[in-house]
Amino acid sequence: MWIRKVDAVEEPIPLTFGHRQSRVLYGRLRGMPAPDVAALLLELERFEPDVVDDATTAVEWLTGGDPLESITQLDVCEFLWFTLPLKVGGDQVAVARALGLLFTLGGMARYAALCAAPTTARILRAYAEEGEDAGTAAYQAALDATGVLPPDIPDLGWSSIMGPEEHGAHVACSAALELAIVSGELQPGSPAWKRRREALTRRWLTETRPELGHDSWLHRVHGERLNRWVLGRGSARRELAQPFEVRLHAPIPVPDGDPVPPLTWLLDRASREGLPLTREHRPARSVTAAAAHEFGARHDVGALAHLARTDLGALTRNGRVLELTPLGARLLTDRESLWHSVTGLLLGSARSDLEVAAQEAGLMLLAEGNGFTDATLAGRVADVVDLDEGSWEVCADVAPSLTSLMGRLDALGMLVVHDGLTLLTPVGRSAALAALRAHALRPRKYVTHG
Repeated sequence: MWIRKVDAVEEPIPLTFGHRQSRVLYGRLRGMPAPDVAALLLELERFEPDVVDDATTAVEWLTGGDPLESITQLDVCEFLWFTLPLKVGGDQVAVARALGLLFTLGGMARYAALCAAPTTARILRAYAEEGEDAGTAAYQAALDATGVLPPDIPDLGWSSIMGPEEHGAHVACSAALELAIVSGELQPGSPAWKRRREALTRRWLTETRPELGHDSWLHRVHGERLNRWVLGRGSARRELAQPFEVRLHAPIPVPDGDPVPPLTWLLDRASREGLPLTREHRPARSVTAAAAHEFGARHDVGALAHLARTDLGALTRNGRVLELTPLGARLLTDRESLWHSVTGLLLGSARSDLEVAAQEAGLMLLAEGNGFTDATLAGRVADVVDLDEGSWEVCADVAPSLTSLMGRLDALGMLVVHDGLTLLTPVGRSAALAALRAHALRPRKYVTHG
């Protein structure tokens, strides 16, 4: 196949990606129109009639009826190394060979080479001789080595099950990576290639594009995830979550000043002299007295130390002293990282579907600025998570999850009590919104309380 070298990595390409379409990109890669599948099959039948059925099977699985120009290297690899061994019957080696002949006729030599590559033979053999787990592991390793699989970036981790927008973004990024490799801009295996691959992926996700109505792929994926999060199970929950779809679309700013004074104080004290412990490994009286002086008698420095050590990894125990870890030292000097780490704990430690649903609903209710008693918050949360409305049993089900959440918020100094009602501080409301946003945008199978 003749390939025109292009500098597309430095200059945006006017692509239009649908489900599996990138006509402009692949026209440029081949420098020629895409071949017609039916015509190629007729030509193949003239000199290799015995392989036409296998070639037809392969191309139907691969394209799903779309034009041959719509396929990418990622599509070909996924077909040869995953779909073919797991879903296509018959002689899989013969099917791969037939597909390679079809690609050769169409002038798609790079893809034809994949069909006949030793890697393909080795993966098919792994499935046949060692089983699905071994074959899948070999497939994943080979796919990573191609360089065309878009990596996770700080702004976006890819989901295992993608919505249409995320799938479109994934296809677009993979096509851009393939083009960069073909053009020589990226060289898989070179010292800097992973860093450059991540930078290219991030640029493709964050740049606005005319074909997306001057939107970006990242914005679209975030919008899709937020919408699906809002439409979670239950009408009461949907009603509560609906206003947050707009509130959570933009990143939540880090509050001015020190966003988490109790934690900063604790880490700073540990960095200077360590935090002495009792024989039961609780903060010594000198620590609790100093914390009470700084933050009031009701402040639970023991809960804060447990959070900093167990959940955050910022402290480690050395005998009867808590010492700062390297991560803790970094968080102490980087307020933005500290903020994101802390807000990530508010929902990130939930273990069951019910705990996730209860704490998520609790944060949404508190983020509105309302105050609650423990009982009224548990009752409202029970309603929102679609359990049996108002019963003592339901409140008992959600109460432990809420106690855990409120304990973390209190230890971080994000709760106040006014006229017998507990409510979030302004920083606490920002933290709740940041936690909800991170939870809604996470790569996942969408959680229900099931």
